[in-house]
Amino acid sequence: MDDSLRHNQYGNLRDDNPLYNKKSSVAMVALRVTLANVSTWAVDRFIFNYDFARVGPDTWQRNIESAPVWDSDRFGMNYFFHPFSGGMFFNAARANGFDFYESIPFAFLGSLEWEYLGENTHPSYNDFINTPVNGVFFGEILYRLGSNILDDGATGWSRFFRETAVAIMTPTRFFSRLFSGALARTTTDLVYQKEPLNITLSGGYHRVNEGKTWEFGTNSVNVNLHLDYGNPFEKRTRKPYDFFKLRTDLDFGVGRKIIDNITGYGVLVGRNVATANSDLFVGIFQHMNFFDNNTFELGTIGFGPGVMSKLPTSKKSNLYANLHVALVPFGGLSGRWGPDTTQTRDYNYSGGAELKVEASYDFGGICDLTLIGYYWALRTYVGTPESSYIALVKPRLTFHLFDNVSIGFEHLIYYSDRYPTNFPSVHSVRTEQKVFVSIFLEEFKFKRNSAAN
Repeated sequence: MDDSLRHNQYGNLRDDNPLYNKKSSVAMVALRVTLANVSTWAVDRFIFNYDFARVGPDTWQRNIESAPVWDSDRFGMNYFFHPFSGGMFFNAARANGFDFYESIPFAFLGSLEWEYLGENTHPSYNDFINTPVNGVFFGEILYRLGSNILDDGATGWSRFFRETAVAIMTPTRFFSRLFSGALARTTTDLVYQKEPLNITLSGGYHRVNEGKTWEFGTNSVNVNLHLDYGNPFEKRTRKPYDFFKLRTDLDFGVGRKIIDNITGYGVLVGRNVATANSDLFVGIFQHMNFFDNNTFELGTIGFGPGVMSKLPTSKKSNLYANLHVALVPFGGLSGRWGPDTTQTRDYNYSGGAELKVEASYDFGGICDLTLIGYYWALRTYVGTPESSYIALVKPRLTFHLFDNVSIGFEHLIYYSDRYPTNFPSVHSVRTEQKVFVSIFLEEFKFKRNSAAN
């Protein structure tokens, strides 16, 4: 990211324009949350004919009178699909003039409605946590991305594709724009806050070894999307998620576990710190981690402090280093090591702490050397009693070929140390390799309109 000019040089607005983003009533937003749940239920009941969607007054009364349980849904349902739906509830408010913190209660409202009224299974403690909390993470990121995509001054096919992309990402925002007339609105005025969005799209060969042995393992095609939103070294006041990172890996050829992992974090509060030789940004961050692959299942919610730094070493070279420590109030970790074949929960509900280290050095635009490390210390809340210590180390070397195209190699090392209370301890190591081609896209970089500040 080009951050040589760091004083409010990006974006159009620091806030969405209130003239075009009028605040709806609480009742109207609550109604839209309810309609989102009704729409989901109707699809489950009348298209897929799921048994859990057969609900009525009897199941509603039983759920209200029953104590919640820890459910046995599969990992991907609890740690991806439920949080994604929480993001839709969040965006029912966010797309109707509510700010970040004002939108959070609606994520909880949507979760409560669904747990008690949308299905005939008992309400679950884990969904009361995962759906709204990670839903806020997904919701705000998708809202920010949608704001960068939308252009109320566009017409024709450009407008069609922009609106369609946002409809896929955040259906509740699409319907809010439909009902408010924004879909047909054309204006040259600035409507949404936009920040610089750097996109890196990679694809290539992925090898998962059996343990550390290269001779045995599986092969697949890996696609990676890495997003950097906002510039942490721009000197300015901050709102939640004015800066975030998100990384997603998709694997094709490994069976049903196509979403290999989603990891990221967004700033909640932060500030720049002046130093003589480097740029520093310190803050409190919200973290989300989701790993659902043939190595293990791991999902966490995290909150904690972090520091990000940039140290120029020459005119063309910089050293970037980030350190994050977070409390993990709730997470999930598989109780296995190897392929997942069960259709129900085979993971423990747990909590603890996590550490993230990121360091990258740009060798004068020739190549980049990157090291990323994750470490989790978790203790089981519900499931097999154990203390678990999980680490992932990812060194990566990337060479720039031409323009924004690069080729690279990444080596991954998973460490797992499990100490069950009633069973022998387990110590495992597994390695992976990736060879990929990357395309770097730098989009949505605008001069700020001083009249809108």
